[in-house]
Amino acid sequence: MRTTIEEFIQKESSGGIVLMIATAVAMIVSNSPLASVYQSILHLPMEIRIGPLHLDKTLYLWVNDGLMAIFFLLVGLEVKREIVEGHLSSIGQAALPVIAAIGGMLMPALIYLAFNMDDPVARNGWAVPTATDIAFALGILSLLGKRAPASLKIFLMALAIIDDLGAIVIIAVFYTANLSITSLAVAGAALLVLILMNYFGVVRRAAYFLVGIVLWVSVLKSGVHATLAGVALAFTIPLTGRNEEGKVFSPLKTLEHDLHHWVAFFILPVFAFVNAGVNLEGISPELMMASVPLGIFLGLFVGKQLGVFVLSAIAIKLGFARIPEGSSWWQLYGVSVLTGIGFTMSLFILTLAFEDDTLYQFTDKLAILLASLLSGLVGYTLLRILPARGGNTE
Repeated sequence: MRTTIEEFIQKESSGGIVLMIATAVAMIVSNSPLASVYQSILHLPMEIRIGPLHLDKTLYLWVNDGLMAIFFLLVGLEVKREIVEGHLSSIGQAALPVIAAIGGMLMPALIYLAFNMDDPVARNGWAVPTATDIAFALGILSLLGKRAPASLKIFLMALAIIDDLGAIVIIAVFYTANLSITSLAVAGAALLVLILMNYFGVVRRAAYFLVGIVLWVSVLKSGVHATLAGVALAFTIPLTGRNEEGKVFSPLKTLEHDLHHWVAFFILPVFAFVNAGVNLEGISPELMMASVPLGIFLGLFVGKQLGVFVLSAIAIKLGFARIPEGSSWWQLYGVSVLTGIGFTMSLFILTLAFEDDTLYQFTDKLAILLASLLSGLVGYTLLRILPARGGNTE
């Protein structure tokens, strides 16, 4: 029987393949005679009105504000589980991925700012190259089979989850619009109800979802990005509880398990199709050398690997952490290169940093795609050809 970790890794890797297909389709369609149809679909208006409540958004925004809230709900569940009883539940286990993740967020941001510090508009994209796409990264690592020890996969998974947590904090603090006090008050009340439900042992999923919808709408209207409602909801889902028959079960793990397939095989591919369609017409090498795409590209491909590997090496040498069991320094470096696969979270933060997706003629999106592709290819190649621990290449 497969363990929870093995099931998680398997789902993320297979989901990465679907994500790759959706990205390729978006690129093909956006550079074909169907490009105008593609853009029309993205900007198709969709409206929900219930009495005085009015939500009017394009399909593009419904995906980024609505479907991605479910993705962040899953991220929140994963973070809570790992912190409470998983690979982030003790200082010894969490030390290396936490330190690595910090380096992997700081270095890309500094590299990006080095190119864009003097431009206040471009400077807003500093967080774009700071995140790792767990689906793609684990998907590539899984292609190596037994050449990549399980401890290395767990390290990458924990690092990516901490990256996601860092992205959540960044979105909450740095990408928040003008606030509505009334909506925030409603959101606070909804969150309090969810906390009380957890405290009194409520385990019915429907109850959490109903209050969660109120939380999402109020957060959406408050000026704080709506996806954070998913994270807040996740943290209130009980880790353990009793069903109607009195049997102990985990509402959190059950919901996490049920959401994985929807997120991996529907929500993230839809997000990729909506956001990764880069029209290459007019994009030249000169445009790609501009400060924004260059900062993003170097931040992801160079900054991530340097930040993760250098801080990890320092922590290991100083005795604050241990190298993943059964792995070599070369393998640790190869995984560090894989963290440059930004994709999902980088594209998402990009939509918050630059609300006009044509501001830099799609060179910013293309930089994310190219850096992610190169990080994947180089990371896989290094892990494939370089010796494992003890020089074993088999």
